[in-house]
Amino acid sequence: MAYETILYDVAERICTITLNRPDRLNAWTRQMHLDLKDAMHTAGADPDVRAIILTGAGRGFCAGADMGGLQAIGAGAATDRSSKAQEGLPGGSTLAEFKMNYSYFPSIPKFIIAAINGPCAGLGLVIPLYADLRFASESAVFTTAFAQRGLIAEHGVSWLLPRLIGLPAAMDLLCSARKFRAPEALALGLVSRVIADDKLLAETRAYATLLANTVSPRSVAVMKRQLWEAEFQTLAEATVQANHEMDLSFQTADFKEGVAHFLEKRAARFTGK
Repeated sequence: MAYETILYDVAERICTITLNRPDRLNAWTRQMHLDLKDAMHTAGADPDVRAIILTGAGRGFCAGADMGGLQAIGAGAATDRSSKAQEGLPGGSTLAEFKMNYSYFPSIPKFIIAAINGPCAGLGLVIPLYADLRFASESAVFTTAFAQRGLIAEHGVSWLLPRLIGLPAAMDLLCSARKFRAPEALALGLVSRVIADDKLLAETRAYATLLANTVSPRSVAVMKRQLWEAEFQTLAEATVQANHEMDLSFQTADFKEGVAHFLEKRAARFTGK
């Protein structure tokens, strides 16, 4: 599938989406936003895809908003701050919170892993925060950047970042806009693994392969939805939802296969049904 600003590849049940403006450190543009959103929804609806990897071409993940676009806004150009909702996908969250311009990753019913392979700044940092998991290369460098541009905590990051790393750490990173490296990102809980640069994609793909081949895609979609929606629920509400989902699970082919492959001591053959 061809896009202007990203690469899209599906192999062995894994979709790899690569931000592809390497000469500009994959700086974010309106076209990249449109391309990525379409690609994520395409992968989310593809029954042959069971996990999604998001990474960047060249030596960086995403340097943030393209400076040409920011200059145009500073000169009075119109901006698109719409909150137009996009139709949800079967199995994904239907909450309005996850239908905004940049918060739609939780509505994609496939597990999304961000493989952060270098500089990751501003909006380029917000995007992977909405992924389900983040792995970083040893050379990755992060900054929120907004305060250094006279901007604010954009696109829901003021809600999301404290939930990932705590309020004091979020205050620090957002208000200072200081740079920090992969080991600190790991210590904060911003990323789950730090991996040698030349092994980042291979190890990320190995994890995605685990998801693609050994667990029920239906279970993953439901649990992903439960975890993201729990941020807006009480314990009682989350428990009621879980009890309902458990009853539905008992009726599925994947539940029967989950029991059968364990008892028969063989590899699982989940269908997502």
